[in-house]
Amino acid sequence: MKRTHLPLNGLRVLDAAARHLSFTRAADELAVTPAAVGQQIRALEDLLGVILFRRTSKGLELTDEAAAGLDAVREGFLRFEEGVQAIRAGQSSHVYTIACPRDFFAAWLSPRLAAFRRDNPQVRFALLGGDGDIDFAEANLDLAVRWSDGPGDLEALALGPRGTLVVAGHDVADDAAWITWPGEPATEDSTRDAPVSVGDAGTAISAAAAGLGRARVPRLLAEAARAAGRVRVLCEPEPGLRGYWLVAPLPQWRQKKVRALVAALQAEAD
Repeated sequence: MKRTHLPLNGLRVLDAAARHLSFTRAADELAVTPAAVGQQIRALEDLLGVILFRRTSKGLELTDEAAAGLDAVREGFLRFEEGVQAIRAGQSSHVYTIACPRDFFAAWLSPRLAAFRRDNPQVRFALLGGDGDIDFAEANLDLAVRWSDGPGDLEALALGPRGTLVVAGHDVADDAAWITWPGEPATEDSTRDAPVSVGDAGTAISAAAAGLGRARVPRLLAEAARAAGRVRVLCEPEPGLRGYWLVAPLPQWRQKKVRALVAALQAEAD
């Protein structure tokens, strides 16, 4: 019999009925009706081609065929329980694997992870660079940060304000040449004349601060750079759909350790 076709429900009922030698008490343990226990046993007997119980004047008895396999069935369920406990133990792990754009990590995430670790000194972080589009299963990720229009089909928390700001160095003209970067929500005027192209929004801010031009960058990063005195802001916040999202598939989102970190970051994001 193929492993995928094992009658696990029927074997679970067999184990309970064999321990109690009573369909009624087995039903109480399994929170089903005695009739449902009887149906599962009959279906298992039909599948295996043997009789598992016989009724006698003293009550229910196991047949020799059932007794021959019962120890192995019980050992199998014990191993299942050990496997489930091992999987759940991973949820209590104190190692977080997070994919995050480097510029966002430097400007926003790193001090907040440091604060979280001060309150939870046992935690460890494994940070992966990139835009967060890394495969969760392949990279064994717990969380990712993405600069995007939305979370897609993942569970998500918005981090900071959406939209953009235009920034420049303190000694740069308001109409200086544009600095562009991949992922920029560019407009016609910013693409027409762009003598400087860089790899990400954080580098664009550094280039603007150095006097190479002006850059349209995520509002969250721009406000952090302005607060640090690195750049000045040339306009009012420009609304847009794009923002930074903390994302994960639902199974990761339900983990106790992930919920703890998400709650801490949410308090900072609000």
